[in-house]
Amino acid sequence: MKIILIQPPISDFYDTDIRLQPLGLCMLKASVKRHIPDVEVIVKDFHQGRGRRTIPYPRELAYLKDYYRYHDKGPFSTFHHFYHFGAGFDEAAEEVAKEMPDIVGISSLFSPFYMDALACANAIKKMINVPVIMGGPHVSAAPRQTLNEPCVDFIIRGEGERPLVEFIKALRSEKAMDSVPNLGFKRNSDMIFNPIEKNYDIRDMAWADFSDLPTDRYMLNRKPLCFIAASRGCPHRCAFCSVHVTFGEGFRTRPIEDVVNEIKKRRHDGYRVFDFEDDNLSLNSEYFKDILKCLISLFPEGDIRLVAMNGMSYLSLDHEMLGLMKRAGFGSLNLSLVSSNKEIMKRYKRPHDLEKYLDIVEISHSLGFNIVTYQILGLPGESIEDMTDTIALLAGLPVLIGVSIFYMTPGSPITGGFPDMTEEDILKARSTAMAIETDSFKRDDIYTLFITARIINYIKGINTDDKDVGISCALDEARGTDKRGVLGTEILNRLLNEKRLYAATGSGMKAVNRFKADLFFRVFQKMTCIRTLKGCRIDLEGLFTS
Repeated sequence: MKIILIQPPISDFYDTDIRLQPLGLCMLKASVKRHIPDVEVIVKDFHQGRGRRTIPYPRELAYLKDYYRYHDKGPFSTFHHFYHFGAGFDEAAEEVAKEMPDIVGISSLFSPFYMDALACANAIKKMINVPVIMGGPHVSAAPRQTLNEPCVDFIIRGEGERPLVEFIKALRSEKAMDSVPNLGFKRNSDMIFNPIEKNYDIRDMAWADFSDLPTDRYMLNRKPLCFIAASRGCPHRCAFCSVHVTFGEGFRTRPIEDVVNEIKKRRHDGYRVFDFEDDNLSLNSEYFKDILKCLISLFPEGDIRLVAMNGMSYLSLDHEMLGLMKRAGFGSLNLSLVSSNKEIMKRYKRPHDLEKYLDIVEISHSLGFNIVTYQILGLPGESIEDMTDTIALLAGLPVLIGVSIFYMTPGSPITGGFPDMTEEDILKARSTAMAIETDSFKRDDIYTLFITARIINYIKGINTDDKDVGISCALDEARGTDKRGVLGTEILNRLLNEKRLYAATGSGMKAVNRFKADLFFRVFQKMTCIRTLKGCRIDLEGLFTS
């Protein structure tokens, strides 16, 4: 028996190519090979390394053309083209058909791309008559919608290792599917959903099998990158998060020696950067500290690089842990603040301690970390003042502002207070869609604040030898660096003097009409300074009179 597991292509305004290694599929392959060794499993990544092409905006996102109007070459640009990232659907289907598989499994990770996963399944079905089984977070959040599609024969909800193994065993023995945990299937005109059961013990889980994927396909700063997970799940129930739908309510950790030995093996295989994809990596602080201590003893300083692109909770960090992280190979730190307003955080059941966050930022900065702090713009119930307060706070800290625009995630607790999500709602469940508007804010506001954060980050990136410098001197320094510096200072000076934002296009400067200059100035009037990533203080005095 031969099984092909597919990471499908996606369609969006941008792609995050450094986060595309299909860890989940490779773990499924490893589990099948452990429990049914004579089954051949091939992982096909039809997303990363397969190029891109421009495609028309989907009808549901056509309203964004007025926001992403220009191919802007300036440093404050947002988006413009809509792309298909990866192989064409027919191309993928032809490649799959040549393998003559007995089963095709397709991953549907992120809800806004579920139509791409279905298009991939449709193309394969037209090419070969083969059962298609689909899994992933979107399937867990919308099982009926997925299984209702004619191109999908089976689905798996929740974690997939044990269910996939049991499914293959049942298929091979021609037994009824009713006993396969987490499985959804069709019987006549009915959809059957088997109960969700426990997965294999994480303490004895097979390591991901990356053998189908070239080591140099997934890179960070020209070094081969490998995903790794030390744990599964998160005990928090933030109202905007749906991780519990896939991983359940618990939080489970792998044995320390298992994590360390896997990194050691991946290092031997040629990987040099390791991205912890955990949802709450440092929750068990002593556990994580022990992993770091082992890595410090195993690898010379600079031998490996560690990152946690999923972000880390500042609540579980402390000086000792941060020091160990730095010594083990962490150079950057992604922190999730969401909002500085404690009432908003309480409403969304998000653990929050602003004083602790500020303390962790200063400690991390003193240790030499490059810090990004993530803010969510546009939470329902949040006011423009709340959002601008958070931006102004982050402007005065030695961090880059990582802006995420809120979108409704299928399966998250917050969706219970809203009408059921339609197919159009799910397609818009992406930050770039700026889909949510309320009585408190409109799309133009969110768009403006998103660009405002980019402007602040531009200023934060100005290199100055002085510890404290005025904004005029800082912009003069930026102007003398490179083309980006020249464009940035020209656009910013025009904004300050004309109160209009411009895009740098191939045919000259064009006004960005959806940008609300008055809101931009409201944000900057809340700030006394901007701190650069190096900690320098750029004084904003005189900004509005220059």
